[in-house]
Amino acid sequence: MAINSVRSDALEPTRSELRDVGFWERVMRLLPVYGLLILTLLLILLFSLLLPDTFPTMLNLRSIVSDKAIIAMLSLAAMIPMVSGKIDLTVGYGIVLWHILAISLQVNYGVPWPVAVLVVLLLAAFVGLLNGILVEVARIDSFIATLGTGTVLYALALWHTGGQQVVGVLPHGFLALNGTRIFHLPITGFYVLGLAFLLWFVLDHLPIGRYLYAIGANPKSAALNGIPVQRYTIAAFIASGLLTGIAGVLLASKLRIGQASVGLEYLLPALVGAFLGSTTIKPGRVNVWGTMIGIAILAIGIAGIQQFGGSFFVEPMFNGVTLLIAIGIAGYAQRRRGAMRLRPKA
Repeated sequence: MAINSVRSDALEPTRSELRDVGFWERVMRLLPVYGLLILTLLLILLFSLLLPDTFPTMLNLRSIVSDKAIIAMLSLAAMIPMVSGKIDLTVGYGIVLWHILAISLQVNYGVPWPVAVLVVLLLAAFVGLLNGILVEVARIDSFIATLGTGTVLYALALWHTGGQQVVGVLPHGFLALNGTRIFHLPITGFYVLGLAFLLWFVLDHLPIGRYLYAIGANPKSAALNGIPVQRYTIAAFIASGLLTGIAGVLLASKLRIGQASVGLEYLLPALVGAFLGSTTIKPGRVNVWGTMIGIAILAIGIAGIQQFGGSFFVEPMFNGVTLLIAIGIAGYAQRRRGAMRLRPKA
């Protein structure tokens, strides 16, 4: 059985633990759970006070949703294998090829846009299946396997385009996939919310979610308890690949051109959002709403700093620093809880 690349053990305090401690101890226990959410709200308040003419506006909200919806979808895609203890790097490489294919099938080969979208989604799901087989059947570490698969996808994108842009007239129906607005907001934001609610329901309220979390916590114990580890892990990679394909289609609808230089910049923020999701709401366990908060704090922080006149390096710098801080908070919470469990009761 493949070695887990990511552990998924929930560390949020239980009610019994909170009942037996004082007020400040309770606050310290809950801080890792809701700390990022509180920080997100404080950032919104801070930037709204400092930038009252630009930050708390509908225009800024539309800009944030439009810019970060694709990243949020990729974070949710990366989150699914993380639940089972695996990492999928093809979320950043795959979107390069998928958005190019979604356009080139229509422009160069005359394929109707619904068929082109279907072909892209099927290919993306197949790549997810291939990743699952490499990890669970060939027993290659998920980081190495998906890095190799992703590099091949990126090479195929370069070969397919020849280093040139794919440009052409696209049908209105395809452009409407990303260009439509609902309540004056980009429809992509509603895609992300709908997907988040669906994944939350599946992971938190259906047996498949409990099985994936059990696999992420301890695959050997999960197998001994009768859970088909290989089947569910491969299914997680297929779901991740499918969501990456959807993100690629939406990116193509947004950009209206295909080029191999676009897409890789989504890899780091997508992974950062997914990792941040394991440090809040349910610290130590990758979860949907934690991932959404992670993306929100990245989007709000970067938007506010850029409106202050931040340079081009602000976004990657903010992503990296935020990830390091979040990992530090999660590590502190884990060590503190372990110490509390070892402390003898009075």
